[in-house]
Amino acid sequence: MRMNQNIAISETGFLFNPSTGESFTLNPVGLKLISYYKEGLNDDEIISRMQEEYQVEEREISRDLLDFKNVLKHYLLVDNND
Repeated sequence: MRMNQNIAISETGFLFNPSTGESFTLNPVGLKLISYYKEGLNDDEIISRMQEEYQVEEREISRDLLDFKNVLKHYLLVDNND
């Protein structure tokens, strides 16, 4: 998944979409997920890393990751192809 090119994300989790004028604040986990996508990791790799870091079951991480991706898509923050 790739963020839209024009989306600005600060190191503190402030996200701004200049196309719509909307801004969002990511919590630390959301910011980490965005950084993983920027690294080019796929969902399986992200789930594995999150399991190692947070000791959470794969099913829970998968569900939360899907929810997060749906929010990004809803607010048009990711490329249409993703």
